[in-house]
Amino acid sequence: MNKAQLVEAIADKMGGRQQAAEAVDHVLDAIVRAVVAGDRVSVTGFGSFEKVDRPARYARNPQTGERVRVKKTSVPRFRAGQGFKDLVSGSKKLPKGGEVSVKKAPKGSLTGGASATVKKAAAKKATTAKKAAAKKAAPVKKATTAAAKKTTAAAKKATTAAAKKATPAKKATTGAAKKTTTAAKKTTTAATAKKATKATAKKTAPAAKKATATKAPAKKTTARKTTAKKTAAKK
Repeated sequence: MNKAQLVEAIADKMGGRQQAAEAVDHVLDAIVRAVVAGDRVSVTGFGSFEKVDRPARYARNPQTGERVRVKKTSVPRFRAGQGFKDLVSGSKKLPKGGEVSVKKAPKGSLTGGASATVKKAAAKKATTAKKAAAKKAAPVKKATTAAAKKTTAAAKKATTAAAKKATPAKKATTGAAKKTTTAAKKTTTAATAKKATKATAKKTAPAAKKATATKAPAKKTTARKTTAKKTAAKK
């Protein structure tokens, strides 16, 4: 039985060939998407579909017998349920009319709704994409942090070097300021001394003049007395 025959087999029960074809397509699409995403699709009494990883191995070419290395791969696997096995083995008989009875499927199986399985697969894909994006962004964050650290270290070194260079300039400026202050003090002291000398000279000048004025008449008086004595002696 191929897909077309399967559609024809269920067309009467689905209300038409088109509805049956759409139902088969939706069921198969849901199974394939779930298995590719790594989910296990289980239908109780029928079987389960799952993804199996095969490690790298060596195999032989059936035509040449040559040993060939086979890469690591993943393959789909179907495991028949116990009810399906019993019907195929003949331990149970198929009902003459109606559908094959299977037990109620648990949550997450196709019986519970194909849309739920599809949603689960989509959510898992989104989670995987987020993890991949986070892994890609991690090196960028590390590089940005390292660059920021390098920039900070370089800025600190430049600031320290500038401070060291500025220290001698500060010392030179301080020494020049001290020298200027000392020179200014000396100049001020000299100016003060000159002013004091001038003031003293001004004060002593009038006193000297008075003393000179008082001494001059005394000499004249002495001269007069000497002249009078000489005149008296002559007489």
